[in-house]
Amino acid sequence: MDVVELTKALIAAESVTPARGGVFDVLEAALIPLGFAVERFVEGTAPDGPVENLLATRGTAGTHFAFAGHLDVVPPGEGWASGAFAPEIRGDLLYGRGAVDMKGAIAAFVAAAARVPAEGRTSLIITGDEEGPATFGTPRLIERMAERDIRPDLCLVGEPTSANRLGDTIKIGRRGSTVIWIDVPGRQGHVAYPHLADNPIPKLIAALAEIDEIVLDAGNAWFQASNIEVTDIFTGNPATNVIPGNARARLSVRFNDEQKGPELIARIEATVRRHAPGAEVKGTVYGEAFLTQPGALSSLVAGAIEARLGIVPELSTSGGTSDARYLVKLCPVVEFGLINATMHKLDEAVALADLAALADVYEEVLRRVAAA
Repeated sequence: MDVVELTKALIAAESVTPARGGVFDVLEAALIPLGFAVERFVEGTAPDGPVENLLATRGTAGTHFAFAGHLDVVPPGEGWASGAFAPEIRGDLLYGRGAVDMKGAIAAFVAAAARVPAEGRTSLIITGDEEGPATFGTPRLIERMAERDIRPDLCLVGEPTSANRLGDTIKIGRRGSTVIWIDVPGRQGHVAYPHLADNPIPKLIAALAEIDEIVLDAGNAWFQASNIEVTDIFTGNPATNVIPGNARARLSVRFNDEQKGPELIARIEATVRRHAPGAEVKGTVYGEAFLTQPGALSSLVAGAIEARLGIVPELSTSGGTSDARYLVKLCPVVEFGLINATMHKLDEAVALADLAALADVYEEVLRRVAAA
C-alpha cells in the first residue's frame, strides 16, 4: 500500500464538508483487500447534511484498537498555486486540500494496517462531518456502533497534532467550547430626541465590560486558563441619526475541565440581565473539556513515536476541539498526526517523508497493541 498514492487519491476526491460519495469510495476500495468489513451510511438533510460515515472492522478477538478521523475538508478558498483538489508533488511536498487535515493520516493508517497481520481487532471510525457542526457525523457513528455492540478498548484520532516536527506532540485532552449570543432590545428613535427612545448599546457595552473582567480560573496541571472572547458586536444600523432598536453580541468561550458549558452560559446570562433585564441570551455547547489521564494509551503511542522517530513527544491539551470529545465517551482517546502548520491554509501541504514516517509510527502502534 503506497501511502503517497492513497493520499493523492483521497485529495483528488473533492469532499468539502459535509462530505459523501467519491472520497468514501476511495477509502473503501483500499480497505476491503486488507480484510476489513466496511459499512457506509448517509444521514441528515441540509443545512447540516447529508453526511456519509464509514465504519470498518477487522478481526474479532484481542484488544480492540480504533483509529478515528474525517474525510471532509474546509473550503479551499481562492489563490492556490495549483488546484486544491488536484494533488501535486513539488519538491518534497505533496500539495492539496486535506493533505494534512487529515487525509494524509487516514492514508498512513491504512498503509500501516496493510503491513500488520490481521491479528486482534482493529476498526476505523471515519466521518464526513468533522469540519462542520458534526450533527450527523461521529455522534451518529457512535450510535451505530452501540447498535452493533462495537466498543473499542483504545482509540487514536489522527488529527494533525505535531507542531514543529512530526512526533513532537500527542494530544491527551481538549478544552471545551461554547458560543453565546446576546440580544439586547431597545426602542428605536431619533438621536435628537433620546428621551423618546431606549438605546440598547450602553446596556450591551456595560454587560460586555463586566464579562471582560471575569476570570474563570487560572488553569491547572494539564490545561491553560479558560477564556471568554467577544467575537462580534452588531446593530445593523445604517443611519447616523437613528438610535437602534436592538444591539447584539457574540461570545466564544474556550474552557478547561474546571468548567462546564451549561454553567458558563448561565453565568453569562445572569451577568447580562443585571444590565439589560429584557435581553435574550442563547448558548450552544460544542464540546465539554476532557482529559485522558496519562497512562497505558499515551505511553503506547509515545513509545511507538520514540521507537520509530527517536523523539519523546510532549503530552498536551492545546488547540481547538476535535471529534475526540465524542469518542472519549467510549474509551481512552489520544490524538496524534501530522505537522499542523498548513492545515486550513492556502497551499496546504505535507512532507512526503512525514507521510512515510507517520505510517511507520502507526504500524508500530498496531504491532504493540497486538503484542500486549
